[in-house]
Amino acid sequence: MQSMRNKIIVFVLCAIGLMALPLLMQAGGLGAGWVRILALAMLYVLLALGLNIVVGYAGLLDLGFVAFYAVGAYMYALLASPHLSENFAWIAAAFPNGLHTPIWAVIPLAAGLAAIAGVLLGTPVLKLRGDYLAIVTLGFGEIIRVFMNNLEHPVNITNGPRGLDRIDSLTFFGLDFGKRLEIGGFVIPSVTLYYYLFLVLVVVSVVICHRLEMSRIGRAWMAIREDEIAAKAMGINTRNMKLLAFAMGATFGGVAGAMFASFQGFVSPESFSLQESIMIVAMVVLGGMGHLPGVILGAVLLAALPEVLRYVAGPLQQMTGGRLDASILRQLLIALAMISIMLLRPRGLWPAREHGKGAAQPVPASGSAA
Repeated sequence: MQSMRNKIIVFVLCAIGLMALPLLMQAGGLGAGWVRILALAMLYVLLALGLNIVVGYAGLLDLGFVAFYAVGAYMYALLASPHLSENFAWIAAAFPNGLHTPIWAVIPLAAGLAAIAGVLLGTPVLKLRGDYLAIVTLGFGEIIRVFMNNLEHPVNITNGPRGLDRIDSLTFFGLDFGKRLEIGGFVIPSVTLYYYLFLVLVVVSVVICHRLEMSRIGRAWMAIREDEIAAKAMGINTRNMKLLAFAMGATFGGVAGAMFASFQGFVSPESFSLQESIMIVAMVVLGGMGHLPGVILGAVLLAALPEVLRYVAGPLQQMTGGRLDASILRQLLIALAMISIMLLRPRGLWPAREHGKGAAQPVPASGSAA
C-alpha cells in the first residue's frame, strides 16, 4: 500500500513538472526553441514506445519503423493540405473549401492506416529471425521512402522530393494549435500547445503499453521473445501474435507521423531516412528494451542530446579555427556518448528487472571440496 502511494505521489509530481516546464522556460526568457525541442522529444517518445512493442516485448528486430512514421505523416499531409484539390478535379468538386480533417478523425485514420502497413510488413517476414528480419524490415523502410520520393509521375500524389507544404494545423473544439492562446493576459505560444497535446498522447500511450505488458497478449509476446519454439509448444499462436505486435507498434508510429506533419506544416522524404530508424532503435536499446521508464528516458535523452551538443560543438569548432564542421563534430560527440553509455550500461540505462539476471549458482554440498 505504501509503495503504491509513493508511486502515485511520484507520478503526480512528474505530471506537474512536465506541465509547468514549458511555462517556466517561457517565463525565464529561454524562448520557444527549447519548448520545440521538448515537443519533438515527446514525438520520439511515441515512436520509441511503438517500437518497444515490436523489439522489446515481441523480440522482433525492426529497422524500418520509420516507414509507419512516414505513412502517418503523408496521410495527414494529403488530407489537410490543398495538394489533392489542386491535382484532382473530382476532389476539388467534392470539397470546394478543401480538405480540413479534424483531430478526432486524424488519429484513428493514422493509427488504422499504419496498422495495415504493419500487417503488410509482418506477413511475409513471419518466419525470419535475427539479422534476416532486420535486413528485410530495413528494406521495407527504404521502399516506403523511395515511393514517397517518386510518386509524382504520372500522377502527382506525394509531390516527390519537393514534399507537401501548406499543411493545416490541428484544431480541437475550436482551439487552433497553430495560433497562440491568450488566457487572462497570459500568452501561450503555439509550440507550447502542441507540447501539451503530445504530452497527453504520450500519457495515453504509456497507459496502453503498460496494460498490454500486463495482459495475456503481453505475456505471449514475451514468451515468443524468450523462446519461440517453447511458446509454440505451449499453444501460443505465434503467427497471429507477431502480426499483432507489428500492427500495434505501427499504430504509434502512424499517430506520431500525423502529429509531426501538423507540427511542422511540411513533410518530405528526407524526414524519414534510414538514420531516423536507427535513432529510434537506439532509443529503445539505450534506455532498456521492454522497460517503459527506460524507453522513455532513452527517447528523451537521444532526442535532446543533438540539440544540447550544439552548444558544445560550436566552441570546439571555434577553438580549431573552423577546421572542424560543427554538424559532423556533433554527430561524433553523440556516437561517443552512446558508445560510452553502452559500455558502462550494456543492458541500457534503466533495464527491466526481469532481463539479464544471471543464472543461480549451484550451492556446493556440505563437506565437498571447495
